[in-house]
Amino acid sequence: MNIKKDFPIFAAHKDLVYLDSASTSQKPQRVIDEITNFYTAQNANVRRGLYPLSEKATVMVEKARKKIARFINAFSADEVIFVRNTTEAINLVSYSLVSHNIKRGERIAATIMEHHSNFVPWQQVALQKSARFGVLDINENFQLHADFQKIKLLAITHVSNVLGTINPIRKIIATARKQNPDIIVLVDAAQSVPHMKVDVRDLDCDFLAFSGHKMLAGTGVGILYGKKKLLDKMDPFLFGGEMIQEVTAKKTTFITPPARFEAGTPDIAGIIGLGAAIDYLEDVGIDKIQKHERQLMEYCLENMDKLCGLTIYGPKDGTKRSGVISFNIEGIHAHDVAQVLGDMGICIRSGHHCAMPLHNRLGVSATARASFYLYNDEQDIDKFIKGLRKAKKIFKLKK
Repeated sequence: MNIKKDFPIFAAHKDLVYLDSASTSQKPQRVIDEITNFYTAQNANVRRGLYPLSEKATVMVEKARKKIARFINAFSADEVIFVRNTTEAINLVSYSLVSHNIKRGERIAATIMEHHSNFVPWQQVALQKSARFGVLDINENFQLHADFQKIKLLAITHVSNVLGTINPIRKIIATARKQNPDIIVLVDAAQSVPHMKVDVRDLDCDFLAFSGHKMLAGTGVGILYGKKKLLDKMDPFLFGGEMIQEVTAKKTTFITPPARFEAGTPDIAGIIGLGAAIDYLEDVGIDKIQKHERQLMEYCLENMDKLCGLTIYGPKDGTKRSGVISFNIEGIHAHDVAQVLGDMGICIRSGHHCAMPLHNRLGVSATARASFYLYNDEQDIDKFIKGLRKAKKIFKLKK
């Protein structure tokens, strides 16, 4: 897959090796052009404007909403809510649904693999409402091990941003509903939607959250999918313009979702850019992207295994993990590894990756992480391995 030419950052930095797509993705020219075109030729606020520019902007936003609904196979575009990012989407559900319905002693559960964004909101709601917050553990193969009985809400990542573990969400939800038919399941899909086909009907999740910036779109736009029957019951998260039915001096009534949860002016250009990003991903082919990333991941793991002193975290079975590889080199701190590689123009991430409970479970304070996307190739991996060898040499460790 030779598509680096579509991404202008690689022309601006010809030796760049970008292996940090789990944090944010690079942007193809097509997406940049759509965003630029909006600001230079279409800029106007959406809804209620009765002049052509505003009407067209509204049409473009709603077209993107329908495109996103189709991309994840939602029943209706009304189940797609525009937010800033995955974090806001999760907090919206935490506040608008759970905090108003959870009772003392009821149980909320998140997995040990969660990003803080899908961990802390539930922990805090439980504390505020005197509910119980449970953490579901993983086994020695980095797979989830859980009992779902008596859980009011399950918060679970589709793909771990540390381990790369691909959780079998469909199977997990089916098992959870068999044990507990009333369970509500929210899926953090920030690391899955950009890389593989995600079908919310097939998964049968109640909510699913993801971010545009991890899937070739700009920063500032994210998506919350929610089943309509649940969205209809939820109170607004933010208050302001465009989400009201009527306002008087004594009371306010609110319109139906999705607009109920979209107070104020949205990131119009970002939404249009996300629509363009989906067009690009579909033109390349999401299955082709997943296959390409798996090949890169397997090639990388094969070469990393040849180096002494490396600990790689996550499933050994390549079919059960994504293109995310977290690791440590014995005798070198993860930050030092990242610094050495960074000085070579190789971009990886180091730290706890907003997953401190998981790192505590692994018995480490930090890991280095390389992550792949459709624009990476084997040459990037070769340079990455060369960088690891250089780090070991600098710190006088065995090859």
